[in-house]
Amino acid sequence: MEQLPKQCIYRLQLSSKGGLEPLPAGSELPATTAAPVWLHLDYEQPQAADWLRNSELVSEAAREALLGQSSRPKLVRQGDNLLLTLRGINHNQGDSPEEMVALRIYITPSLIISSRHRPLLSEQDVYELLGNSDEQVTLGDWLVEMCDALTDRAGEFVEDLHDHILELEEQILMRELPTNGRLGRIRKQMILVRRYLSPQRDLIARLASEKIGWLNDDDRRRLLDIADRLRRWLDDLDAGLARTAVLADEVNNLMTEATNQRAYQMSIMALMFLPASFLTGLFGINLGGMPGANHPAAFWIFCLSLLALGGGLAVWLRRNRWW
Repeated sequence: MEQLPKQCIYRLQLSSKGGLEPLPAGSELPATTAAPVWLHLDYEQPQAADWLRNSELVSEAAREALLGQSSRPKLVRQGDNLLLTLRGINHNQGDSPEEMVALRIYITPSLIISSRHRPLLSEQDVYELLGNSDEQVTLGDWLVEMCDALTDRAGEFVEDLHDHILELEEQILMRELPTNGRLGRIRKQMILVRRYLSPQRDLIARLASEKIGWLNDDDRRRLLDIADRLRRWLDDLDAGLARTAVLADEVNNLMTEATNQRAYQMSIMALMFLPASFLTGLFGINLGGMPGANHPAAFWIFCLSLLALGGGLAVWLRRNRWW
């Protein structure tokens, strides 16, 4: 019997009595299929990668996938063996949520091997849920719970995006421009998440129709429910993209309106100063002496005349609703 890898995130047996039982490092794979083993690996860890390369428990196609050479959601069936790649929301500090984490899974009637590099909250959800279960845990239970956890986390992220869109809509209704780049960032997140969730929905729906011995009718029904929830999240993403497109138009309108308002105000100011500029230029040509040059109050009279002219022009603009 082949020994299990020593460098594992989880090395557990799906107990027929309920819950998950830890297995010691270096132990042999149990021969029974009544209690399958779950090995969860980080393919970037050297010992885990060496075990995947050399293990006879893994097919060549599965070996390449588990070592991180596939990222798009996909499903490959080999008899009762299953190879699939799923994506989960990235909650790691310093990373963007839309940079979804790939989870590669290889399932045989007696073994589950899952691998990833960046941690996933969904794997912790499944570990805690199945570890606290009082009922027998089967391969179908594990697969359904993993798909369910990934979908729940994706749904939470989509709801957060819609909350951000609502905030932007309220802000724009108040005639306030959003923070620079915020709307574009939300649209980018929606597009990237939708890119992976759409094929993942098709994959889970197809998985529910596969005639695999260790999947029962209840497992298939739950997988169809998960696929339907994913479809609703995708519909919400499509609606969100449409709403952000409308918001982008509104932002452009607000910016155009603000630009036009500033240009209009500058034009009004230029109009008010135009007569004053004309008169000061006229009095400054100095041909044959300036009018009133010998009068002691000529300068102040001229300034008051300019003020009166500017005030009269402002009243005229206001009455005509130009200002």
